[in-house]
Amino acid sequence: MSAAVGLAACSDDPMAHEEEHGDEVEGVQLWLSGSMIASYDGDTQAWTGELEVEEGEETAHIDVRFVDHDGTEVELDSDFFLEVDVENEAIAEFEQDTPGEFGGHLHGVSEGETDVVFKLMHGAVGSGHADFVTTAVHAHVGEHDH
Repeated sequence: MSAAVGLAACSDDPMAHEEEHGDEVEGVQLWLSGSMIASYDGDTQAWTGELEVEEGEETAHIDVRFVDHDGTEVELDSDFFLEVDVENEAIAEFEQDTPGEFGGHLHGVSEGETDVVFKLMHGAVGSGHADFVTTAVHAHVGEHDH
């Protein structure tokens, strides 16, 4: 019985909830030039949409937004950052203007398809731990029109 009381007391502490926002994150939205190009639902672990870029080109800046259950952007503390893993960097690279920023450019290296995973990291850029990790979204690199 005392364990349940301890848990209830902990969750009632408003300061405990103020510090951590990563637990509210349930999805990701990728925005390009004011339009949502892809979204990830943490409940179903499924993406809607995918990433596309031509070989030798890069997209405009893609904003990566971590959202709650209602699709509202979660305000994240300064100790959260974004890490992006591209399965095959010979096909595409995700370039961040500033390490850890919530966005970047998809650069088409060579024609093909690869998978991209977005991670909400907590801690110092370059280390830290993942609080939220998506499944892979497809990135298509199309043939450059000459």
